[in-house]
Amino acid sequence: MTKSIKDRILELDWNEIQNNLDEHGYAPLSIILEKDECNKIMNTYDDEGFFRSTINMARYRFGVGEYKYYQAPLPNQLQQLREGFYPELAKTANRWNEYLGREANYPATLDEFLEQCHQQEQLRSTPLMLKYEAGGYNCLHQDLYGNVFFPFQVVFALNQKEKDYTGGEFLLVEQRPRAQSRGQVITLEQGSGLIFPTNNRPVLGTKGYYRTTLRHGVSTVTSGTRFTLGIIFHDAK
Repeated sequence: MTKSIKDRILELDWNEIQNNLDEHGYAPLSIILEKDECNKIMNTYDDEGFFRSTINMARYRFGVGEYKYYQAPLPNQLQQLREGFYPELAKTANRWNEYLGREANYPATLDEFLEQCHQQEQLRSTPLMLKYEAGGYNCLHQDLYGNVFFPFQVVFALNQKEKDYTGGEFLLVEQRPRAQSRGQVITLEQGSGLIFPTNNRPVLGTKGYYRTTLRHGVSTVTSGTRFTLGIIFHDAK
């Protein structure tokens, strides 16, 4: 029997993931979603019953492409991803707060954290599926939807680069104080994922930790169609 998504998350090498997050600010993940699971998720894209809203990126000058926010309650696979990743990432979030001299205030469970969102009238679900066709791209941005936000999010590739599409690399750009921006180009296999910061991260300098700002985006898709799944942990206003 195939292991549950939550079990697959628990079996990840979290020591290595935590080290990657501290050292690099992001952490690539091995394949978590099986091919048939990816296909099942992609096949729901045209079923409006799963989604609360559709965003045309060109209309808002976000880029060229489209994405859809899932409505609550989330499909079981997405709920398992959201609940499964949150506890370990909350540990990292609290550690990062301590590095920067802040209170370690992220609760241990997703439900407790979402209650903080709801108290601030952030009630709308934020996990989403994104679709880019040839010529599509996503400008550098941050996914902040209110006063309460979680400092990590996770993206998953739902189809296969070089087979289903070309181009469309994930972009992560870090701005350090009084320095030029540094960019990372990351390619994901179908079913694999990437943990990355929503807003900023601590970096150890000669005088202790300081904060850097990060933005993410997607380079231009040159052929085919690219589908990705985004797991954002905070809800939106």
